Amino acid sequence: MPMRQMKESSEKHIVIKPQLQNTMNEVQKPPKAAQNGKGPPAQEPQNTKLHNQTSPPSRNRGRRRRRGGRKSDQADVFMRPSSRPCTGEHKAGPGQLTGDVEADIPNGSVENGSNGNSCEVEMGLGFPCSRKSLNFAPRPGFGQLGTKCVVKANHFFAELPNKDLTQYDVTITPEVVSRTVNRAIIAELVKMYKESDLGKRLPAYDGRKSLYTAGELPFVRKEFNVKLVDEEDGINGPKREREYKVVIKYVARANMHHLGQFLAGKRVDAPQEALQILDIVLRELSTKRYCPVGRSFVSPDIRKPQRLGEGLESWCGFYQSIRPTQMGLSLNIDMACAAFIEALPVIEFVAQLLGKDVISRPLSDADRVKVIKKGLRGVKVEVTHRGNVRRKYRVSGLTSQPTRELVFPVDDNSTMKSVVEYFQEMYGFTIQHTHLPCLQVGNQKKANYLPMEACKIVEGQRYTKRLNEKQITALLKVTCQRPRDRENDILQTVQHNAYDQDPYANEFGIKISEKLASVEARVLPAPWLKYHETGKEKDCLPQVGQWNMMNKKMINGMTVNRWACINFSRSVQESVARGFCNELALMCQVSGMEFNPEPVIPIYNAKPEQVEKALKHVYHASMNKLKGKELELLLAILPDNNGSLYGDIKRICETELGLISQCCLTKHVFKISKQYLANVSLKINVKMGGRNTVLLDAISCRIPLVSDIPTIIFGADVTHPENGEDSSPSIAAVVASQDWPEVTKYAGLVCAQAHRQELIQDLYKTWHDPVRGTVSGGMIRDLLVSFRKATGQKPLRIIFYRDGVSEGQFYQVLLYELDAIRKACASLEPNYQPPVTFIVVQKRHHTRLFPNNHRDRSSTDKSGNILPGTVVDSKICHPTEFDFYLCSHAGIQGTSRPAHYHVLWDENNFTADGIQSLTNNLCYTYARSDFKSYSENIIFQPFLLMSVYVNSAMNFFCYVCAVPPAYYAHLAAFRARFYMEPDMQENGGGGGSQVGKNTCANRESGVRPLPALKENVKRVMFYC
Repeated sequence: MPMRQMKESSEKHIVIKPQLQNTMNEVQKPPKAAQNGKGPPAQEPQNTKLHNQTSPPSRNRGRRRRRGGRKSDQADVFMRPSSRPCTGEHKAGPGQLTGDVEADIPNGSVENGSNGNSCEVEMGLGFPCSRKSLNFAPRPGFGQLGTKCVVKANHFFAELPNKDLTQYDVTITPEVVSRTVNRAIIAELVKMYKESDLGKRLPAYDGRKSLYTAGELPFVRKEFNVKLVDEEDGINGPKREREYKVVIKYVARANMHHLGQFLAGKRVDAPQEALQILDIVLRELSTKRYCPVGRSFVSPDIRKPQRLGEGLESWCGFYQSIRPTQMGLSLNIDMACAAFIEALPVIEFVAQLLGKDVISRPLSDADRVKVIKKGLRGVKVEVTHRGNVRRKYRVSGLTSQPTRELVFPVDDNSTMKSVVEYFQEMYGFTIQHTHLPCLQVGNQKKANYLPMEACKIVEGQRYTKRLNEKQITALLKVTCQRPRDRENDILQTVQHNAYDQDPYANEFGIKISEKLASVEARVLPAPWLKYHETGKEKDCLPQVGQWNMMNKKMINGMTVNRWACINFSRSVQESVARGFCNELALMCQVSGMEFNPEPVIPIYNAKPEQVEKALKHVYHASMNKLKGKELELLLAILPDNNGSLYGDIKRICETELGLISQCCLTKHVFKISKQYLANVSLKINVKMGGRNTVLLDAISCRIPLVSDIPTIIFGADVTHPENGEDSSPSIAAVVASQDWPEVTKYAGLVCAQAHRQELIQDLYKTWHDPVRGTVSGGMIRDLLVSFRKATGQKPLRIIFYRDGVSEGQFYQVLLYELDAIRKACASLEPNYQPPVTFIVVQKRHHTRLFPNNHRDRSSTDKSGNILPGTVVDSKICHPTEFDFYLCSHAGIQGTSRPAHYHVLWDENNFTADGIQSLTNNLCYTYARSDFKSYSENIIFQPFLLMSVYVNSAMNFFCYVCAVPPAYYAHLAAFRARFYMEPDMQENGGGGGSQVGKNTCANRESGVRPLPALKENVKRVMFYC
């Protein structure tokens, strides 16, 4: 296409409703393996006829304005003719797309900054508001591929009530913020008026503004007066009484008929209000019995609390949620656990938190900061020096002075009295530990001092701050249960909850089964993997989700000629470090890489506190010796407890020096395990731009809806700051495959965005440059261009795996991000709208799958979990939408958690088998091993992330399996946080991101931009 035509079309920003050329309405049957299971399937070329299919029209079309100026030079690269057909008889067609043209307009624009350039950025995206016209992809049918089996799921059938459910509005005066107090007020109201004014109805209450009944109350609006005793005033002493006015007013009747039609698959819109009412009803009794935490309930009475260290303990309980499924209403029950603050005397809590005796010595300034930031700020304490009067206060701080030095005015004449004297005269309480500071409680403006020894922490306070490694390990021991044990605990929970005796469930006519749902499942076959021809084993068929590197070599081993090593560990002698480097170089060679055994300069010893100086010294010394050639790799030996050192190394190497780095902990340097060395060699190879293995079907062009035409696979995720971090930005990351047909290499881009913003803001944007005019950019556009550069072909199909989206955000995320993908494509070339499949990946759900018979070893792996490759798309899945559960990995310890995939948008017309087998097979291409075996040879799994996820509602700890692009995006976002907050890094762990030039941030939101990566770092998967 002539350049003039390309530039003119870019100014119009046309968006096309494509009539795409699609393939594979039916999944190809996998070729049969050799009878002995040791040979790969025959590599016969596959002929696939193309069928014309019309994709659903793209939504939210409008008219774009304020466009003009020159197009970015990246489009020139994108427009070059395709040059690389797939190996086989499939040849990528010209990808001609036809369709009706409509103009496009954003709902608004904001100013933004990009890469530090002082130019205005116009976001080409608003927030589309066409939710009513958008339907998610319907289920195209059920999968048939794989070996059929039966599994049990922690879903319990709930019989739909046949009563009318009515909603009422509740107004309490004076207004109360606490849900606990609100519930106490309504409980007192029901106690007083149930038999009279409420017409013998037993209502369910959400703790805020809504009250629900089975049938109508005998009034439309009524006012009640309720007196509530303040239980916090004393134990046996006098208690204050407060009076509240409660107004209950009719709002609406929930349509249960619509819910029945939805569950039967006759309606596509879920009646959320009816589901919400049923959920509140079933939670009502548990809310009174236990401590509610999000959708879970915990209590020290359910299981004995276990100490986690530093004043924390575990409270166990259960998760509960009502869900619409194909079998009808389902109650999802799972085990849960959360960290709570121990109800200790404050002095004992402080001693545990600091790990030292605080009675015999004063607190340092650092101690006081830790006590407040890590422990006591916002915590409720009760006084113990007033006998039966146990008033409660919330801690706001610690005094900077010890108790013996504290004085305060006792009257309007500014008469001063010491805290020690006041407590002695007022309460007859002698303060013993006057060297300790006092707690500051209540209002900051008015000083209120309480001696530590006169206070005890109130029971039942959840700990929401970051847990340290020891606490995480202790909590994992509590929560980690074998499948059989977890199943038994879930069944016991259901029996203990006795829903058949629940007065609220009976009032509303809800009946809950006590049996786990029995679900038909299938075990998908593992794919054949291809290794290098020079190895003894050129192909591999994983067995029970595992395989090893014995007799195999990386399919694309890279060359490392110029490397250096820096040792930050004082306990590692130079001879030990040298021996470790020699062993690592040898392992890289054995695995299929070319690795020079000699470093450019001798191993350099450095102090962790001088990390920047040391890194720059090694870099410049190496460059001087190389005389213009680049240093390719930096090995770094770190102390086991290294604080911010790991994050500092990654930030400096990747954003300042342009170095690929590999960090190794001291304990591994001394042990020199072959298994560890093999895993590190895999990581180094992909960081250098190589491939460890590829799917045999990929290089043989036999993957449906991937191999036929150039296909790009995206992964996207947004990570949010921890609880308590009110100002830190969220980090959005997008990765995309850069090779086809192999789909194993993923480049990535990252951007900081507003705090807790889930929509990825930088997918597509335009800004006005004083020289070039209107310029298009964003992560999607740049990754499409990068794919074109790497493969010589433009993507003709897009598969987008989106991680970390809750069900309540589905519509918003799809509307906004699909629109961004459309605009990014349209900005590159007129009529360029490749079909998109948009899949949400959910890992933090509570569905668990158990073997139907725990004693049948043929249906379980070694850990007692379901077999890897188990997929479920019936009964417990959505009544009409396209979703499935897939457990692609073998379990290690605990109960495996399947990933939940929800196909929200599908213009590629995937069959159930097509998307399920593709997702499962991609899991086998994960670039490194995360599994420890007992043998000398490294063991692989299709993809198992052994990691801790902290849910915003409570601390959940689990093994997570998901498709690699989604996990790579998670790694990318995790690495980017090191660039912003180096002190937040984990000890020697390691995920990373390819933060390219898309490191902008919205200046209007006050988000600090991320530093850009060096060009040579951006090109590789350095984050593995």
